[in-house]
Amino acid sequence: MKIVKTIPTIICFLLASINLYAINDTIQSKNIDEIVVTGTRNESDIRHLPMTISTLNREQLDIENKVSILPTLNIHVPGFFSTSRGVLGYGVSTGASGQMSLRGIGGAPQAGVPTSAILVLIDGHPQYMGLMGHPIADAYLTNNAERIEVLRGPASVLYGSNAMGGVINIVTRKSKEEGIFTHANIAGGSYGTFTGEASNTIKRGAFTNVINAQYSRSDGHRPNMGFEQYGGYIKIGYEINERWKSWGDVNITHFNASNPGAVSDLYIDNDQRITRGVANFAIENRYKRSSGTISGFYNWGKHWINDGYKPGESPLDYRFNSKDMMAGVQLYQSSELFTGNRITLGFDYFHFGGKAYNRFDDGEKSITADKAMDEYAAYIDIRQHIKSWLTINIGGRMDHHSHTGTEFIPQGGVALHLPRQTEVKAMVGKGFRNATIREMFMFPPQNPDLQPEELWSYELSFNKNALDGRVKFGANLFYINGKNLIMRLPNPNGSGMLNQNSGKIENWGAEGDIACTINNSWYVFGNYSWLNMKEPLLASPEHKLCGGAIFNKKAWRVSANIQYINGLYTDLTTRSKEAFVLVEMQSEFSIAKVATLYIKGENILAQKYEIMAGYPMPKATFMGGIKFKLKNN
Repeated sequence: MKIVKTIPTIICFLLASINLYAINDTIQSKNIDEIVVTGTRNESDIRHLPMTISTLNREQLDIENKVSILPTLNIHVPGFFSTSRGVLGYGVSTGASGQMSLRGIGGAPQAGVPTSAILVLIDGHPQYMGLMGHPIADAYLTNNAERIEVLRGPASVLYGSNAMGGVINIVTRKSKEEGIFTHANIAGGSYGTFTGEASNTIKRGAFTNVINAQYSRSDGHRPNMGFEQYGGYIKIGYEINERWKSWGDVNITHFNASNPGAVSDLYIDNDQRITRGVANFAIENRYKRSSGTISGFYNWGKHWINDGYKPGESPLDYRFNSKDMMAGVQLYQSSELFTGNRITLGFDYFHFGGKAYNRFDDGEKSITADKAMDEYAAYIDIRQHIKSWLTINIGGRMDHHSHTGTEFIPQGGVALHLPRQTEVKAMVGKGFRNATIREMFMFPPQNPDLQPEELWSYELSFNKNALDGRVKFGANLFYINGKNLIMRLPNPNGSGMLNQNSGKIENWGAEGDIACTINNSWYVFGNYSWLNMKEPLLASPEHKLCGGAIFNKKAWRVSANIQYINGLYTDLTTRSKEAFVLVEMQSEFSIAKVATLYIKGENILAQKYEIMAGYPMPKATFMGGIKFKLKNN
């Protein structure tokens, strides 16, 4: 009865808490027939999909002006939250931030388990560390993204393991207009922070090319908290003819990060040097009644980590090193066999693993892991339109893991199309996650007998467009029940701890968002999410309310965002919770058609708060910079 009484209160609170958000007239309201690729692999009208998907386009990413995509997702995606510990950078290993959760599903930071139940994709290809099985937050740069689609709920039917809680698909930059375009962004500010980005896009007939470069650094707001990152990206595409096109890209990112430890548990020389690389290639076909893709990818990483030492102790005599990789081939074909029907058939093959070792000062090595695994899968997704008022979606995946065996994943949903551009949707789906090499074979309490985690998710949603698409509103209710979650528990057959499939999860909640284009200068948005957790979870706030405002007049644009976070657990042992309000503002002035000056401030209310226990966040920080945009025909 408690949830029944709470939901009307939440919905009323949402409607009463809509914030104004104004935007440059280059951003228009979302199209009524918005096209997404994440929900079904092929381009689909979002109205016909039963799942909830949030999208961010290039213009929105430019306005938010963030180095990483994660802070922008925090503002715009209900139910999504990511951790942070400082001005810039997330890091890896113990004390790292960049943990992600969707509706409370992601990882288990309290047990030292990073995000492994949310799958990050780049152009549909999975991205996670081959040994540890988690994404690397510092590798996902805004400068490389053309569009981001977030599927809020299990997506294991199409994407397999790790998509248990949802999917973040980063669609990379494209050359859309004929000619040569150059963009640059240079800024500096608090705590010795500097960011520099440049992008060049070319489109000449059938040939397209994108080249990006990025550099950022910060001293951090605490001693021994420096961060430095640089990377490059290149993408080349060629349209073979009107039905076939090909493209390939390469992205390399390197960062150096230092972790000072919690304020009550300081560390010295807790440093990391991380390099991540990604290469993709695809050939796409598009016919009137059929479309598909065959693609390959290769991800790799090289990690050097000094775990540091506490004041008064001696430095460690070894450094942790690892090399990991993930390679795969994906193919699918989506066909319209008859009017109102579309069937997508797909096949995935993944090979992943790596080698980890401790290198001692005397040159000796101690091997921690040297392992590789394979995953094969075939899936089917069927969509059937019944006249103009109903769309039925069903799908299934047969996924075989070389160590844990075979898993079947079903999914189904309906979308009811009512008059006046209104949709009511319902969906049920299974999500799963295979245990990682780390959990099964690396570091105590490893356990090679672990089985996959799994959950079932149920969702009911409502969406409406009004005033010729200038107003869009959505709300949903969800219920999640999971079992076999991997936990560290006392070893029943011996001493010490052991990873075991003993955890359960039961979450339910409500989400809502609204957007309105008032005129060519003003765009209004607000979103809210409420999460009820049967068992408390770190990095998953109970309440998250976001909105903002932008004023645009001739050469000026002034913007503001606000986030309200409540019920955020930072320590489960003490059941410590955080509640805070973050306000950020940005002012821009165009000094010419090719240049824009700007200044922005974050946490301008100078809130004192923590997202991770023992890691106080910086108070007010400020950045100023200049953007350039050039065109050469």
